[in-house]
This record gives sequence, C-alpha cells and structure tokens, in this order.
Amino acid sequence: MSLSESDRIEILDRVRSFKEFTKDNDPYGEHDFGMVEYQGGKYFWKFDYYDRKMLFGSPQASDPSQTTRVLTVFLAEEY
Repeated sequence: MSLSESDRIEILDRVRSFKEFTKDNDPYGEHDFGMVEYQGGKYFWKFDYYDRKMLFGSPQASDPSQTTRVLTVFLAEEY
C-alpha cells in the first residue's frame, strides 16, 4: 500500500496479463504464483484458496461455491 494508486494499478494489470507459465515455475499447472517486474522492482504474486468463511483451506479449490480466492502481491525481496 506504500505505492501510489497508479503504480498499484499497473502492477495488477501486469499480474492479470501474466502468461509466462512453464513447467519450471508452474509444475502443477495451477497458475497460482508468478513474478512481474515494474520500475526495477520484482513483485511476486500468489493465490490462496480458503473456505467460504475464510477460516481454513478450501475443501475443493476448483469449486467457486466452496472457495474464496485471495490474491497477494508483494516485493520479491520480502519473500
């Protein structure tokens, strides 16, 4: 949240358009983790899958009726 709104929008646009999945960075084909670059910084992003009450992991992550998806974007250096 320390970035400007326009910077956050640009990073999210890059996450949305990310298509560089390979067997090395996506071995299970889930497309739930990646890295984008912006203004010299590297940002990791990931999806987590919770139950509808967001108390535990989803019992069936592929079923939207049982799952709340949460996207987290953070500086790679914070990993």
